[in-house]
Amino acid sequence: MNHELKYKNITEKIIGASFEVHKFFGNGFQEVIYQRALAWEFEQADLSFKREIEQKIYYKNLAKPIGKRRADFVVEEKVLVELKAVIELQDAHLAQVLNYLKAYKLEVGLLINFGSKSLTFKRYVL
Repeated sequence: MNHELKYKNITEKIIGASFEVHKFFGNGFQEVIYQRALAWEFEQADLSFKREIEQKIYYKNLAKPIGKRRADFVVEEKVLVELKAVIELQDAHLAQVLNYLKAYKLEVGLLINFGSKSLTFKRYVL
């Protein structure tokens, strides 16, 4: 399977749901508002997800986690979704998603920004 297309059906549903939320609210709200609306859209799209659930952070091959962090969403136990509500995505936001993917041992992540005039997103595959 082409790694670029890994979990394409799931990421397309997530992105579609995100566009629905942004179409309704536009920009200017706090991240938590978008997160709650997106959870509702995920339910409508029949996507299973966990929201703000503590994820264990692993280091290298250690079997035991070294800490925990709350991801915005993990969808279908396969795709990490990190939300932002900022004017412009920064390198630190991109690094955060890549670090989470490694730490959570997930392969595909989406960084979605509701803070700009148009919805923006980046898809990452490890």
